[in-house]
Amino acid sequence: MSTTPISPARPVVIASLRAAGCVYAEDEADLLLAEATSPDDLRALVARRVSGVPLEQVVGWAELCGLRVGVDPGVFVPRRRTALLAREALALVPPDIPRPVVLDLCCGSGALGVVLVAAFPHLELHAADLDAAAVACAERNLPGHAVHQGDLYEPLPSRLRGSVHLVVANAPYVPTDELRLLPRDVVDHEPAVALDGGGDGLDVQRRVALGAREWLVPGGHLLVETSAQQASGSVEAMEAAGLAVRLVSSPDEDATVVVGRV
Repeated sequence: MSTTPISPARPVVIASLRAAGCVYAEDEADLLLAEATSPDDLRALVARRVSGVPLEQVVGWAELCGLRVGVDPGVFVPRRRTALLAREALALVPPDIPRPVVLDLCCGSGALGVVLVAAFPHLELHAADLDAAAVACAERNLPGHAVHQGDLYEPLPSRLRGSVHLVVANAPYVPTDELRLLPRDVVDHEPAVALDGGGDGLDVQRRVALGAREWLVPGGHLLVETSAQQASGSVEAMEAAGLAVRLVSSPDEDATVVVGRV
């Protein structure tokens, strides 16, 4: 941790962040300076970031598809790569249905739901997550929409079976043995349940895929984020669940999405 005194001066903030190992110190300094309401507030913000708290948790928000999403301490931070998943989901919301039903599983802060309802305010959104802190955060980000605490489809109203048009799931996909390779701020400040995907990273994705047909309408879609290295396994999981599958990737964003159709 840097011992340099922190002041409102931008160069000093940059030096403090750089000394703490922040790769994008200049950009982070500008954001912290913009968020601070006083010199004391700035000192507190910089001290939290220097201690290893993710920037998004320090300032209280992350950006996805140009929208601000509230991020509470201890909640999974939306990644920029998830914009691909959001864009693919937006393209599959049926335009001719008066009130399409969308499920956001493993919702975390509710970031995907925020993007979807911003574009389609009329849709019926249900979000779900195991983590209580994530559910509380998603409820604030998605006022007027249903946020459920529980395991995947388990907490959802039974009336939704067979009536869902779209399921999106940014399920955890880091293999258990690779968790130790993640950046320290991720390991220390984001919940393991949002990261740990089991032995090969695809345990939760398989469960999402296996349950999808029970909830989706004929012609409905399931979309999951995965990695380029795990894409073939994600495709196999959806095909094993009886879905017609296509793969979408964006190398520039280091993003890969698998789309399944009933």
